[in-house]
Amino acid sequence: MSQKRIKVKPGKTQSKAGFIVGIIFCIIGCVFVIPMAGPIGIIWTGVAGLITVMNYWNGFSEKGVATHEIIIDESDENAEYNLNYAGSSQREESSGEDIEVKLKKLNSLYEQRLITASEFETKRKELLDKF
Repeated sequence: MSQKRIKVKPGKTQSKAGFIVGIIFCIIGCVFVIPMAGPIGIIWTGVAGLITVMNYWNGFSEKGVATHEIIIDESDENAEYNLNYAGSSQREESSGEDIEVKLKKLNSLYEQRLITASEFETKRKELLDKF
């Protein structure tokens, strides 16, 4: 079972805007929040400072900090991802029952003239090859 990990960073423009807003929040924290809220103000300003530094790093350097991670599970080497006719991606299973259901749906699409004869034959051949 192998997994592929993709790390995602925010865009440079978004990070530069976040950096400017972060500076404003740090100034507000130092001038107003710390004197009025004490220890909670220090925590608030510290968090604003960390967010400001992270946005600076993402906006003005090539490295940056990833904010999201996408994990793709590639457990079946022969698994294919196809687009169905509705346009969403789904994993094709190779069990006989699933293929029978898919063939019936495919035939229905052809009978309703939603797909062409060549599309019907191509997809029908793909399904039968998997069987």
